[in-house]
Amino acid sequence: MISFVWSPGERLPAGTGGSENYTVGQVRELNRRGIAARVVSIGLGAADGREEFADVPFLALPRLEDVTGLDGTAVFVSEAPLVPTRGPAYQILHVPPPLRGPRRAEVAAATRDRTLIATSRYAAGLWAQFLDVDVDTVHVVHPFAEPVFAVVPRPAPEPGRQRVLYAGRLSPEKGIYTFLSMLHSELVDQDPSLHFTVTTAGADKPQGRIIEAMLRTHPRVDLVPARTTPAGVAALMAAHDVVAMPSNGQYWHETFGIVSIEAQHAGARVVASDDGGLPETQCGGLRLVEADHAEALALGIVESLSLPPVSGAERALAAERYTVAQSVDTLLDVLRSPSTTTPYRVVQELEEMVNLPSAAPPTRWPVPATTRAACGAGGVAS
Repeated sequence: MISFVWSPGERLPAGTGGSENYTVGQVRELNRRGIAARVVSIGLGAADGREEFADVPFLALPRLEDVTGLDGTAVFVSEAPLVPTRGPAYQILHVPPPLRGPRRAEVAAATRDRTLIATSRYAAGLWAQFLDVDVDTVHVVHPFAEPVFAVVPRPAPEPGRQRVLYAGRLSPEKGIYTFLSMLHSELVDQDPSLHFTVTTAGADKPQGRIIEAMLRTHPRVDLVPARTTPAGVAALMAAHDVVAMPSNGQYWHETFGIVSIEAQHAGARVVASDDGGLPETQCGGLRLVEADHAEALALGIVESLSLPPVSGAERALAAERYTVAQSVDTLLDVLRSPSTTTPYRVVQELEEMVNLPSAAPPTRWPVPATTRAACGAGGVAS
């Protein structure tokens, strides 16, 4: 049994981010292959979000300490709670390391005895530096787009209407303020053919509610309900020509960017910040622009819209990259690999070796006179 342990006290929300899509997609694919896998929630009982994932097995534990009693493999996702496990333990590093305060020490302590899995090469390097371990000890298992994104039909283009979608959460780190500033660029403001759609994903959080209120008053923005299923997200992306991902590069670095590959599989072009793991999401339809730069984002969108629509062949080629099958194959390779010493234990053992007392100097024993005489005469002492 592979147990994907979700953040203690938090519901598994549908349609709000890459961590949720990654976790649910992995569990679905593992079960499709006949490998037992489930989502483990903590402290919420049946009110853990399972009603939005009818095809995903859930196990609700009352307390964090109960994770210790789980049989099989524990894969911690999202948060890194400090709790021992009976079997092998892995930590998927979905977000960048914390920036400041005691949280840094807490996360370092919680991950020290787990095999580490990052979602991109960029994230592996970031976490290796934070934890002071060799980057080769951090495995990389890329996210994926569910199969529906590659097959969802695209509506016919509307003459004189160019469609741009912001599908990220309504939170500052996702670049929503850069997106709002971009709407006032003359490249955009003076072009009535441009139509912008934003979803309410993240509006359930305090920051999201504030941002949602601003978007509802903006005359250039069509605010639509967040989609909560892969099929719903795929249909929304397919109805747009460009998907914008203006991730914040000041204090948050996108570790991968699952929205980018989903949009490219759906046949849309993507304009994203040249930051974090986003450059790794190239499936053929990605254009990178300077992070936190509204004018660069506007220019990237306008230039992408000037290109011909993505052809069927281009879309099919994009869909061959970052599939759920490839992701689960890589995950299973990691889980099936012989258990190795965690980076923390390697450091601990090295420090213990350094602190060992020095070896005693060799003892010099006196040589008997008869031996010295025999050697001096060319004989060999027996």
